[in-house]
Amino acid sequence: MRGCRSRPGRCAALIIAAALLCASADAVERVAATIEQPRGFGYLIGDVMTQRIALRADGDPFEPATLPPLERTGAWLERRAAKIETDANGQRWLSLEYQVINAPPALTVIALPALTLRAHSAAGPLLTVAAWPVSIAPITPQRPVEKGDLGDLQPDRAAAPLPTLRLRQQLLMSLAAVALVLCAWCGWWLWRNRRDAHRLPFARAYAELARLDAARVDDEPQAWRHVHHALNRTAGQTVHAGSLEPLFERAPYLRPLSERVECFYAQSEQRFFAPAAVSERYALLELCRDLRHAERRHNR
Repeated sequence: MRGCRSRPGRCAALIIAAALLCASADAVERVAATIEQPRGFGYLIGDVMTQRIALRADGDPFEPATLPPLERTGAWLERRAAKIETDANGQRWLSLEYQVINAPPALTVIALPALTLRAHSAAGPLLTVAAWPVSIAPITPQRPVEKGDLGDLQPDRAAAPLPTLRLRQQLLMSLAAVALVLCAWCGWWLWRNRRDAHRLPFARAYAELARLDAARVDDEPQAWRHVHHALNRTAGQTVHAGSLEPLFERAPYLRPLSERVECFYAQSEQRFFAPAAVSERYALLELCRDLRHAERRHNR
């Protein structure tokens, strides 16, 4: 009799406990997850798609109690990996990989399964993941492709442009550096020529001869005097045809031109001291230029 009388009380207690459990489950907050979904089209048998779920709930870190099991989720998909990753910004993601395991006879829309993730803490919220539709297609159609089924041939897809901004910047920097070097070299060359024209004897003489008429340089007495002055300054003393050795001792770089220098003095003596005028032309400008080149090579 006591056992029979106690049964209604036990049943009432179980009903009350079940109601309390349902009420507590309903009281748990459900939060929609932030998800990075795979593309929704273009999958064939064997393809793998990755779904990433941000482990955050209302801005707070979310720690799942368990990871979704690795199992077949329907006729078309199998969950093959479930792991937690951390990106460069420190955000934690639950990465789920699904593989297409069957080939449909025609283009078919399926869905990645919906999920509910429970928090490690009993008082934590539930993180919900809605189903995500994707389309899968057979590798080949059921019937052979006939002419015209696919329409007109489409042009080749244009290649993606390569990132050339950095290359252009490097090219501009290189061109600017080359231009700067060329400007610096030209400036140095002009400065050296101007300096030599005031400092080196034959450079000064050649600059004076260049101001005269090139066709009449040989007939200008002043042109011959400029070359004489340059030879005297180079030797450090007055030089004449019988005393050229001190010139070559002080300026040995002029020895390769010794025969032309001797010829210059012979021609000069005829022009200035001969009783009759000299009609033979002499390459005075060329001699002065060659003397300047030898002088410049020595002073580099």
